[in-house]
Amino acid sequence: MAEQQKNEILLIESQYFPPISFYKTLIEGEKVRFERMEHYQKVSFRNRCYIAGPNGMILLSVPLVKGKNQRTVIKDVRISNLEPWQQLHWKTLTSAYRRSPWFEYFEPELEMLYEKEFEYLLDWNMACFEFANRALGFAPHVEMTDTFEKDYNNDTTILDLRDKMVPGQVPENPVEYTQVFGERTGFLPNLSILDLLFCEGKRGLELLK
Repeated sequence: MAEQQKNEILLIESQYFPPISFYKTLIEGEKVRFERMEHYQKVSFRNRCYIAGPNGMILLSVPLVKGKNQRTVIKDVRISNLEPWQQLHWKTLTSAYRRSPWFEYFEPELEMLYEKEFEYLLDWNMACFEFANRALGFAPHVEMTDTFEKDYNNDTTILDLRDKMVPGQVPENPVEYTQVFGERTGFLPNLSILDLLFCEGKRGLELLK
């Protein structure tokens, strides 16, 4: 049974610095196939992530051309760079995590990422995913879909979690660790993988396992 799980491919939408539950699921199989032929869905992790602040969770949201109500194939969804959203997100991250044990270790490369302009949301999400993988010391096998399939019920090698991980959902047995503002806010489960990286560094991979 364990071997069967190892061969599963996690099928999921691309996400902006995904939540910890995404990585916990991925590590079980180490293979991921990102859905790039779906239509954009609002209120999802596709263009948002959550981090820890002194008063609780903070939402970071990537602005999109045509806003939230578009019906565009995800590979064609464009970021709206009319406002300095990357600068604002970086400022928020710096303010929230400057005191964390590992922020300065990851800061130079991450700051460069936030200084690079991206046209497409999928490209931005993949750049964030690649950064997080390097930071964790994790190298999953990555694929992209070429066509859209509504379901994969006949393919037992596919673990279809498209639109199954949504904001506000708390997974069972969340990964726990010491957070920057934990004494003030209590533990905040299933935040962006950035929270785990800044608080635990390379040890984050072992906690996920």
